[in-house]
Amino acid sequence: MRIRLHGTPAETVAALSAIAQVLHIRHVSRPYPDRRSPMFQRIYLDATPRKDARQ
Repeated sequence: MRIRLHGTPAETVAALSAIAQVLHIRHVSRPYPDRRSPMFQRIYLDATPRKDARQ
């Protein structure tokens, strides 16, 4: 699946950490600056469910 994270750099790092606990992160894009507010960024993830998290 493809996931977009949008927030401050600290928020996107925290969200990526939390998501990595339940999904296998296959690829993380570079940060893209928000078009309207430079304090926010977008990061795109390619992820799949972890085998140990499936039930």
